[in-house]
Amino acid sequence: MIDIIDLRDNPEKFKKATQDKQLDPSIIDEVIKLDEQRRKLIREVEDLRKNRNEIAEKVKEQGGKPSEEQINKGKEVKEKLQSIEPDLIEVEEIFQQKLFLIPNPPADDVPKGKGEEDNKEVRKWSPSQNDFADQGGDPIIFDFEPKDHLQLGEELGIIDFESGAKVTGSQFYYLKGDGALLELALLQFGVEFLSKKGFTPFITPDLAKSRFYLGTGYQPKGDEAQTYEIKDEDLGLIATAEVTMAGLHADEILPGKELPYKYAAISHCFRKEAGAYGKYSKGLYRVHQFTKLEMFVYCKPEDSEKMHQEILSIEEEITQALGIPYRVVEMCTGDLGAMASRKYDLEAWMPGRGDYGEITSTSNTTDYQARNLNIKFNDKGENEYVHMLNGTALVTSRIPIAILENYQQKDGSVLVPEILRKWVGKDKFTKNE
Repeated sequence: MIDIIDLRDNPEKFKKATQDKQLDPSIIDEVIKLDEQRRKLIREVEDLRKNRNEIAEKVKEQGGKPSEEQINKGKEVKEKLQSIEPDLIEVEEIFQQKLFLIPNPPADDVPKGKGEEDNKEVRKWSPSQNDFADQGGDPIIFDFEPKDHLQLGEELGIIDFESGAKVTGSQFYYLKGDGALLELALLQFGVEFLSKKGFTPFITPDLAKSRFYLGTGYQPKGDEAQTYEIKDEDLGLIATAEVTMAGLHADEILPGKELPYKYAAISHCFRKEAGAYGKYSKGLYRVHQFTKLEMFVYCKPEDSEKMHQEILSIEEEITQALGIPYRVVEMCTGDLGAMASRKYDLEAWMPGRGDYGEITSTSNTTDYQARNLNIKFNDKGENEYVHMLNGTALVTSRIPIAILENYQQKDGSVLVPEILRKWVGKDKFTKNE
């Protein structure tokens, strides 16, 4: 959530920021009005409690024998408190709900725009480093008609959506044989890579309490619903390890001299993907369950932009090591989401669709999530909210799309990226004869 003191002092800043994120700026006036109501009620309650304490103190001085006037005054104070305190509780609850709806303002230099079409391409990379952008061509040229990953996966016998649908439902799948080896190899490669970069490996729970999935922005209801909730339990299946890693230090004060904390977290991820069925949703691109290796950083405010660029650089290094053509895209204000002040996506070239598709993203949420979860650091005797950042290192549904489609051969086999071969145990995936 945002800083209420900052909102009181700079309402126009937040109205503009909310509008830039394509949200209704009237929420600002609502929250300011509720804040005034709640502060007025707080003052009234505090004054009444003070009066009650003063009466009690005088009665004590009198040997515990109240006068008739004190008895009447005490009853009057009690009745007023009984009337006002429920109002304060109600207003406070509504105030917190509304405050939570105000988005984190975009960084000043984030590209302005309404949606995905206004995102800014930052750079491109391909293994051959040919200037395909200027030529108007594709980063990889095949001398045959390329197949998409779903066809390749089925022909190689490594992806089974039919059995997944039978056992669980649509958009669930089995990985078999080389498909399972590929996922495990990606995770081993990613953990080894990040460990060398100073990230501590974690394997997190796949469930979290509502405070943590709501506090990190994953809603169980609405048009962009993601979270599967557990009936009769204050638990939901996490959509990303961002949820569990943000919750790791909730309600803590971290020693500033130890920051940044850099974590590499493996988890299964579960997403409803409500309303997300577009033309590029088939196969592995949008599924309800997958495994992900997530980078998560806690740092001081002055270091967060530097850490954001470090996370982005690591995502690029990993993708380059895998030999996957990609482009970096910076999200415009209208495509940032509520939590992020800045966000980048890495989009891999996917020959099966003849276009780019997102494989990783990295967001700087500044102190927004930290305020939700009450996470601070102590530096020179002062407590201050930390900045929190997240970034995908590897997602084991979308990365295999890019590997299968970019490394496919004319005979239907798929070369294994060289860096993965020591874990996969072979140079290529071939059809089972």
